[in-house]
Amino acid sequence: MTTAVSGRATATPAAILGIILASYFMVLLDNSVIFTGLPSIRSGLDLSPAALSWVQDAYTLVFGGLLLLAARAGDIVGRRRLFRIGLAIFGTASLLVGIAPAGWWMIAARAVQGIGAAIVAPTSLALITTYFDGEARNKAIAWYAATAGIGASLGLLVGGALTEWISWRAAFLVNVPIAVALIVWSGTVLVETPRRTGRFDVIGALGATLGMGAVIFGIIESAEAGWGSARVQAALALGALLLVGLVVHEGRVQQPILPLRLFRSRERAGAYSARLLYLGAMIGFFYFTTQLLQDGFGFSPLQAGLGFLPMTLVNFVVALMVPRLSARLSNGTLLATGTALTLAGMAWLSRIGPLDTYLMDVALPMVLVGAGQGLAFGPLTNAGIAGVDSADAGAASGLVNTAHQLGMALGLGILVAFAADAGANVDGPAAVTEHVGAALTGGTVLLALALVVVLTVIVPAARHRPVA
Repeated sequence: MTTAVSGRATATPAAILGIILASYFMVLLDNSVIFTGLPSIRSGLDLSPAALSWVQDAYTLVFGGLLLLAARAGDIVGRRRLFRIGLAIFGTASLLVGIAPAGWWMIAARAVQGIGAAIVAPTSLALITTYFDGEARNKAIAWYAATAGIGASLGLLVGGALTEWISWRAAFLVNVPIAVALIVWSGTVLVETPRRTGRFDVIGALGATLGMGAVIFGIIESAEAGWGSARVQAALALGALLLVGLVVHEGRVQQPILPLRLFRSRERAGAYSARLLYLGAMIGFFYFTTQLLQDGFGFSPLQAGLGFLPMTLVNFVVALMVPRLSARLSNGTLLATGTALTLAGMAWLSRIGPLDTYLMDVALPMVLVGAGQGLAFGPLTNAGIAGVDSADAGAASGLVNTAHQLGMALGLGILVAFAADAGANVDGPAAVTEHVGAALTGGTVLLALALVVVLTVIVPAARHRPVA
């Protein structure tokens, strides 16, 4: 059943969930279509390697930096209003990316896209906590998790197809009609959530945005300059200082942008940590396996996208089974099983060699990764918002998405550095497989750490969670 919200009667739960999932899928799609389109963007806009990296990094930096601010803003000004604003920003920026005549334009428009994504992603999850209760919420989160799971891999397929058949520009322009349709649709289906009175936490907003931005900037720069770079260390130190100051400040204000009470639950705190580690491994899986398929096996961008189908299909089917499984198994059991399956698949794939084949040595491990992700994402999201009051739904959703984005940025930075020298002494496919294998070995370690957090923090805490 749906929860009560202010204003006129709500539409059907299916219509509400359709809007939420479509908007989230649009953001996720844009996160991954860029991978298969980067070579064409580089040649089309004549970009240097450094400029090309900022096509992705500008988006990631702004997206991750603004998440906490945008999530809390929805609690204060109303989630429906902010949701539609985010869609408008994202759609407009997608148009600007699609018509970009030069690299500077492309990078600036990608940054604006990050603003829209930072609003839409946490607000969409907060809308689930607003409109759905009990078993209906579990089912909605299962669909949300299925969308999160397949968005990245399907984005590679869509991006590869549009790039190969039309242009890389089409992969971004397709967002424009989708955003317009969602703005119109949400205006007829969603009602405004109650606003919270009081002053906006300006200092907290600046601390969260600048602190997260500095940390993510330092991580991004480490891929090029190395962790020993003065620029990287200065950015990380500044980010850490700002975030420490944020924590001190948030403990003193009445309406904090980051309510520290969210961390009093060991289950939620563990979920944020596990999500960071899990997504750090998964971004490495997509990033390096794409290279393996194209540079090691000689796949085209479209073939590389199709190469992820074993994972995508299994992921989708398993994720939709989670609501039924959750009636018989605990959230912690599902999460631990899913994380363990992902770990097994990643460890298997990390053993890739130059004489291996796609079917036996890539597709089969992908099935394990897909099944694991399908099982893990829903319970991991559930744990991240477990027991949250409706007034803090936006902030909790923001933390879930912050862990998601920070995990991807940090994970990719770590894995790129970890595999930097691998394959340097060999040539051809052997160099590719050695490089990818080293990176995925690092991803396996991250997943092992995530499993430790699940088993030692989340599962015991969930057992002692008070029944609502």
